[in-house]
Amino acid sequence: MKYCAYTSETLHKLPQLSEMTDEQVEAIRIVAAVYPFRVNSHVVENLIDWSNIPDDPMFRLSFPQAGMLDKADYVRIADLMRNDADPVVIRDTAKEIQMRMNPNPAGQMQMNTPVLDDEQLHGMQHKYRESVLFFPSEAQVCHAYCTYCFRWPQFSGLEEMKFANDNIMQLVAYVRSRPEVTDIIFTGGDPMVMSTESLRKYVAPLLEIPTLKAIRFGTKAISWWPYRFTSDPDADELVRLFSEITASGKHLAIMAHISHPREIERPEARQAVERIRSTGAVIRSQSPVVRHVNDDADTWRCLWQKQVQMGIIPYYMFLERDTGPKQYFEVPLVEALGIFNSAYSSISGLGRTVRGPSMSCLPGKVIVEDVTEINREKVFVLKFTQGRNPTWTNRTFFAEFDESATWIDELSPAFGRDEFFFEREMSRFTDN
Repeated sequence: MKYCAYTSETLHKLPQLSEMTDEQVEAIRIVAAVYPFRVNSHVVENLIDWSNIPDDPMFRLSFPQAGMLDKADYVRIADLMRNDADPVVIRDTAKEIQMRMNPNPAGQMQMNTPVLDDEQLHGMQHKYRESVLFFPSEAQVCHAYCTYCFRWPQFSGLEEMKFANDNIMQLVAYVRSRPEVTDIIFTGGDPMVMSTESLRKYVAPLLEIPTLKAIRFGTKAISWWPYRFTSDPDADELVRLFSEITASGKHLAIMAHISHPREIERPEARQAVERIRSTGAVIRSQSPVVRHVNDDADTWRCLWQKQVQMGIIPYYMFLERDTGPKQYFEVPLVEALGIFNSAYSSISGLGRTVRGPSMSCLPGKVIVEDVTEINREKVFVLKFTQGRNPTWTNRTFFAEFDESATWIDELSPAFGRDEFFFEREMSRFTDN
């Protein structure tokens, strides 16, 4: 398939433009002024059911919706665009809105940036002891943008908010200085937009570090552009690189972002999965539970069953992060727990590798385990699967039940306590 990418500037070239109303097209352009829009020919031609827009989940997943903006902000941007305002004025107004939307949540810039020899290593994150994230400068876009993406600041013209680094020796030096680091996670954007030659430049030096055990690539390409692994000009070279990584003794994990079963039903996706697995790589899948896209148990049951059938390991169901258009996509904790439990109980043990629903929040990854009653008090049972302090891992704690809460910041400690067990130590992290 020929690769064509459509943005708000080239929307007029979209062959399916006639399938949308004028109001829908206008909404895409208005919202895209704040949250970036990019979609490609594979998504447009093979994944979206154009007879069912705007309700089609793939359409809502890839095309901006009016509800993603607060009504007042929507009107502000719409009025400027309808009156042909100076693009600088539109850009400044959009930036003012963006900066209110909690870009880069959970202390990513303030608390996760590692330091080596008194120098901050921008374009890297080290939140959990064993894992370091690296954002290659060449991986600052994706094949298509998910409307719910919590990495929206990477693509929004907020240069001061971007994570990007092209100094692989800086990463090597840092990992060698931290033998506790066992995993490197390449993220972005999407590292699978990079050429194999560029990717090899980053990967090859890491294979010589004995304390490094695993390399991960976070990607949406299996569903958004599966040809990256099958028929792109350097697809064979990419598959060889994957084989070289596994042959070196490193574990290679492809962290696939798959939000809906339709994404992997196409033969192109199945072929991509087969080629990746033939190299010895393992594919794990993760996604948030997203209103308008996958907020029902049957979708998740089908997704996990399909993944197991294809050899993809279900890994995480996340909760929509507290950033950007969260109010449009978020699902209350209790509802997400119900969706998870219903889907989880209807699949075989092979699919019960999945964890969730999980919040990637300031102190760590916190799972909503249960709702129960203790001493006549209805509470959420919560548990860390990762923590800024590794000793928090697997520790259970309790919060007052709140049927409308969608994030940990909206919860209060149960049993009349003034704070959660980790809060005092978290204050020391933030002070430092």
